[in-house]
Amino acid sequence: MSIPLVVLDVHEDGTVTVTIDGKPLTPEPFAPPWRRSSFGQIIDRATNDRTTAVRVEVREADGTSFTDIIAPRRRRATQSKPETEKPAPLPVFLTVEGDGFVPGEDVAVAIITGHTEAVGTGAARALIDPTQLTADTSGGVVEVLLVGRISGTVVAQRVAP
Repeated sequence: MSIPLVVLDVHEDGTVTVTIDGKPLTPEPFAPPWRRSSFGQIIDRATNDRTTAVRVEVREADGTSFTDIIAPRRRRATQSKPETEKPAPLPVFLTVEGDGFVPGEDVAVAIITGHTEAVGTGAARALIDPTQLTADTSGGVVEVLLVGRISGTVVAQRVAP
């Protein structure tokens, strides 16, 4: 059994054409065209909500490309909760910002929790769920990086969860 190949062709205008094993994957009827910011939706559809692995190839308009494998999420065993247990509090998000990115470029967020896209001014912003961070031994502060995939810009910030 082979892993399906998902190809994302990024066009100059920021739209994306998607195929799975050569067959087109289109947005829902009446939805706008796929864009770079649609990556999460595209991967969710291509992997049946992250239940199957896929190989992803992204071909940029400038001719560069990168390939990765998206593994399925591990299934968690469900445990019954006592009825007296309170629901978990909603997470508080931290903001990390930086300048110097190419407008529209893919910006990696490390501790790799996701990706964000630079706005038209070249600025980028990431929202971080502190429950995904592990505090180091220097007083509960962690370092977060924003890495521009095209510009090579790296912004490092220390934040306290």
